[in-house]
Amino acid sequence: MSDRRDLVRRRLAAVASGVRFGKFASVGAVGAVFDTTTLVALTEFGGVSAAAANVVSIEVAILVMFLINDNWTFASEGGDGNRSFGRRLLRSHLVRAGGSTIQYVLFVAVFYGVNVELAYAGFDLWLVAVKGGAIACAMVVNFVFESLFTWRVHRD
Repeated sequence: MSDRRDLVRRRLAAVASGVRFGKFASVGAVGAVFDTTTLVALTEFGGVSAAAANVVSIEVAILVMFLINDNWTFASEGGDGNRSFGRRLLRSHLVRAGGSTIQYVLFVAVFYGVNVELAYAGFDLWLVAVKGGAIACAMVVNFVFESLFTWRVHRD
C-alpha cells in the first residue's frame, strides 16, 4: 500500500509544476483564440450550426496546442523522430478526448439549454461566453491527463 501511495505522490508532484501549468495555460489561451475564432467564423460567416462548428473548432485548437506544447511546454519530455512525434500526437488526441467531450457537452448543454440574448454589433457574444467557460473546464482535465499520459512527466 505504501508503494502505491508513493507512486500517487510522485505523479501528483510531477503534475503540480507551476511553471509547466503556466506554459500550458498560455498555450491554452492561444488554443482558445483559434478555437473561438474558428467557431465564430463557421457559425457567423459560414452558416454552420454551433454544434457542428464546435467539433471543427475543437480539432483546430487541439492541433495548434499540440504543436506548441510539443515544442515548448513539454519540449524536454518527448522523444526524437517521426514515430515518437506520431505516438505523442495520437496519445494527445486520445487523452484530449476526455477534455474535448467535457467541453463539447458543456457547450451544447449551456448554449442550447440556457436562452440568453447577448449580442453586440451583430455578433452572438453568448456563443463566445459559453465557449470560454467550456474551454476553461476542459483545460484542467487536459492538463492533468496530457502531463501524465502524453508527455509522461512522472517518469524518473
